[in-house]
Amino acid sequence: MKLYKRTKPDIQNPESRTQHPVTTQEALAKILRYCAYQERSHKEVKNKLFEYGLRTHEVDEILAHLITEGFLNEARYAKAFAGGKFRIMKWGRLKIQRELEWAGLTQRCIKLGLSEIDSSDYAKAAKKLIEKKAAELSEEDPFKKKNKIAQFLIGKGYEPELVWGFVNDLIE
Repeated sequence: MKLYKRTKPDIQNPESRTQHPVTTQEALAKILRYCAYQERSHKEVKNKLFEYGLRTHEVDEILAHLITEGFLNEARYAKAFAGGKFRIMKWGRLKIQRELEWAGLTQRCIKLGLSEIDSSDYAKAAKKLIEKKAAELSEEDPFKKKNKIAQFLIGKGYEPELVWGFVNDLIE
């Protein structure tokens, strides 16, 4: 049995599009369901439309329709993404910001999304992650233990200054 690697189409290369393009109306119906299911970024929707085999001018028309009808909204997407990744995955602001930038959002929308994260909840989440990681580690050397905990939280996107302050306060 041969396994195929699933790849995303290259929007710059028309050859990477599907071989059986759908009509504009079929694509619109599909993409409306796609956007209604959860918040999507413009980049995600654009890539999905290119996967359907549409041309650039058709994709632009559908995107304009989705924006005017309220199916696509960058600010709403940024808020939902930032809030969800923080609450569920316990990501830090830096990682969330990096992902929103990768999704092609403006700095204004990114700031709006990050404002969804309450500062006191953010500090509580960081402290809870530190305590949980400290309990998991069997490292005896306190310097190595602090470093491993700090690197874990920095990897999750928390600011290094904040992490080291909490690690030094909480780990003896």
